[in-house]
Amino acid sequence: MRDTALCILAVLCVASGTRAQEPSAPQSVSPAQLQAAIAKLGDLDYATRTNASRTVRRTASAQAVPALMQAVSEQADGYVRYRSLVLLTGFNDPRTRDAMREALASPNDRLRTVAYSFFEHNPDRAMLPPFMAALDKEQAEFVRPALVRAVAAVAGGAPGEDVSRARQALVREVSRGEDFFRSAVIEALGDYKAQYALDALIAVAKLDGPLQDDAALALGKIGDKKALDTLAAIQRTAPRASQPSIAAAICLLDVNCESHVSYLVETLKFSDTKRK
Repeated sequence: MRDTALCILAVLCVASGTRAQEPSAPQSVSPAQLQAAIAKLGDLDYATRTNASRTVRRTASAQAVPALMQAVSEQADGYVRYRSLVLLTGFNDPRTRDAMREALASPNDRLRTVAYSFFEHNPDRAMLPPFMAALDKEQAEFVRPALVRAVAAVAGGAPGEDVSRARQALVREVSRGEDFFRSAVIEALGDYKAQYALDALIAVAKLDGPLQDDAALALGKIGDKKALDTLAAIQRTAPRASQPSIAAAICLLDVNCESHVSYLVETLKFSDTKRK
C-alpha cells in the first residue's frame, strides 16, 4: 500500500509540472472524434490510449460527460468502461455520483474499485448500509482496500448509530482475515486518525509479525500519546525491519523526533547504497 502511495505521489508531481501545457479552455471535437477517442482508451499502445485520454479530458463537460456515462454502461470492453469511469471523475459533474452507485454492483473489479475510491473522497453517509453489506462478501484483492477506506472516511464523521456500527466493523476487521486485507484496514484507520481503534491497534503492535510496523505507523498517525509506552516497548524488541516504522511513529507523536529523523535518514541512505 505504501508503494502505491509513493507511485501516486510521483504521478502527481509530474502532473503538477506539466499542468501549464493543458489548454486554458475546453477544446471542441466532433461527436465522432469523441467516440473514437473513448474507444481507444483501452488500446494496447500506450501513446494511443494516452492521446485518447487527453482528447476526452479536454472536451467540454456538456459533451464529454454523457459520452463517458454511456461508455461506462454500454462499452463491451471492460477496460474502456473502467477508464471512462476514471475520466468521468475529472469533470465534477453531479451525475457522476449516480454512475458510481451503479458501478458498485458491477462484476468488473476495476469499476468497483473506482467507485469506492470516489466515495472515500466524497463521503456519503447514506452509502454506509451497502458498504457494510459489502464488507461481508467483497474479497477482490484491489477492491476490498478501497471499500475499507470508503467506510473509514464515513466512520470519522459525526456520531450516530450508523457510524458506530461502521466503527465496530472496522475494529473487527483489524483482527480477522488475510494479512493483506488487515494491513489495508490498519492503514486506513491511521490515515483517518481513528481514535476509536486505538486499543485494537495497540494489540496488533505488540505482536511480532508482518503487521507490527503497519500498526505502529497507524498509532503514530492517530497521534494519541497513550500509544507511546507500547511503541517504546516494541522498539526494544522488534526486528530490524520494523525499526524504521516504529521510529517514524514515535516521531509522529512528537517525541524525541530529532534523533529518530536522523536514524531514518541514515536508514534510507544505507538502503539506497545497498540497491546500487
